[in-house]
Parts: sequence; C-alpha cells; structure tokens
Amino acid sequence: MIDVLLDALLDTLKLIPYLFVTFFILEVIEHKFSKKTQKLLEEKKEVGPFIGGLLGGLPQCGVSAIASNLYSSKVITMGTVIAIFLSTSDEMLPIMLGEKVDPKIIFGIVGLKVVIGIIVGLIVDFIYKKNIDKTKKSIHDICEHDHCDCKHSNIFVSSIVHTLKTTLFVLIANILIGFIIYFVGEETLSNLLLSKNIFTYFVASLIGLIPNCAASVIITEVYLSGLITVGTMMGGLLTGAGLGILLLFKNNKNLKENLTILSIVYFVGVIAGIIIDFII
Repeated sequence: MIDVLLDALLDTLKLIPYLFVTFFILEVIEHKFSKKTQKLLEEKKEVGPFIGGLLGGLPQCGVSAIASNLYSSKVITMGTVIAIFLSTSDEMLPIMLGEKVDPKIIFGIVGLKVVIGIIVGLIVDFIYKKNIDKTKKSIHDICEHDHCDCKHSNIFVSSIVHTLKTTLFVLIANILIGFIIYFVGEETLSNLLLSKNIFTYFVASLIGLIPNCAASVIITEVYLSGLITVGTMMGGLLTGAGLGILLLFKNNKNLKENLTILSIVYFVGVIAGIIIDFII
C-alpha cells in the first residue's frame, strides 16, 4: 500500500516541470503575444503533426501532458495531439535500453510509432479541417476554468496556480489507478495478453490506455519475454500516451472531442497491431 502511494507521488512529481513549463508558455502567449503572432501559430497548424510526432518520440510522457494542455487551448490541432499520443514512448525506451535490446530494434519501434503518429495526425487534420478553421478558442479559457484571475496576476504566479491544481488532480488519479493495479495485479494484466487470438490486440491496446507507467512496463516486459508478438506490443505502445489522455479529459470540456481522440488512438493501436503481425 505504501509503495502504491510512493509510486503515485513520484510519478506526479516527475510531471511537475513539464506542467509548469506548459502553463508558463500558455501564459506568455496569452499576455505577451501580439495578434499577428497568434495568427501565425494558427496558420502553421498544418505542420503540427510532423512536429508533434517527432516530439512524442522522446523517451518520456511529459510531451503528451503538454499536448493535452495546448490542445485544450486550441494552440495545436486534433491531428497534432493524436500524433503525439501515438508516438509517445513512455517507459518503453528506458526498459529496452536497460535490457540491452539491439538499438536497431529500439529505433525501429520508436520510428514506426512516430511515422504512424504523423500519418494518422495528417489524416485527422485533413478530415477535421473545417472544425479547425472554426475553432479559435482563447488560451484564457483555461484561466477562466481554474478561476485564477490570470489577466490581473503575475504570469509566474498564474503558472504556479495552474500547475498546483493540475498536479493535485494527477496525484489523486495516480493513487486511484495505482490501487486498481495493486488489487487487480500486474500478473493478471500480463495474463490477459497471452491469449493467441484476435482479441489480444484489443486487450493490449486497452491496457496501453491506462494512464500509468505500469501499462507500458507490462507490455514491454511481456514482449521481451517472448510471450507476445511485435504487433501486440505495438498495439499497446501506440495507445500508451501516459497521462496525456487523462489530462485531456480534465482540461478540454468538449467531451465529444475527447472521446473522438480516445477512439482514434485506441483503434489505430488495434488495427496497426494486426497489420504489423500480418506483414511480419
């Protein structure tokens, strides 16, 4: 029980720098950027999935948390946030490096996730282009939701207020998820991946959605043990966006958008896993 609480606390503390930087950037954009600069950001949204896919490939889940906040303020597009979620590596990379997996395999997995993220992101932005053009929500909407009176306060102070409120939310969520995993058992989750049928891809992608590093750890370790296919592993890793999706539901109040993003990420994981195993 104590370990669950400590793990939840450590996972949350690691996220604080990313949250603060994100909110600080948003505050600077809201307070300092001219209308011309904001217009430039909006006009350059079409290249977002490329940048997002590459950033998501970095060996941590902080970028997905940043993406959720930026998407909630409509600084980035739906395609960009999806590209980041799909390419996010979370704990997979350090585990494979620790197990001394062939670097070619590691970069191949990360590269494939990035490519899939970019392609899906571009497709999503193409489909939802009309919605992108119509949606020009202000970053100030986040401030109104948190009731921090950002317009009349110091940028640094406002950023701290947002960070503390979000950190508390994440800590509570991490504790609840940690206890669920504790009582269900990581072994039980691992066993769900071992059935050799089509449903394995659905299960792996579902486990990947768990907003906790335990999900990517389980999927990676089971794969390294030779118990699941590369496609099954990819299905779980593609949906493993860390705390990104959790923060998306907290900050973005458009439930339809959130469910759309969640569904796209999930089914891309399932379909990609099936296709990869079929080809290989």
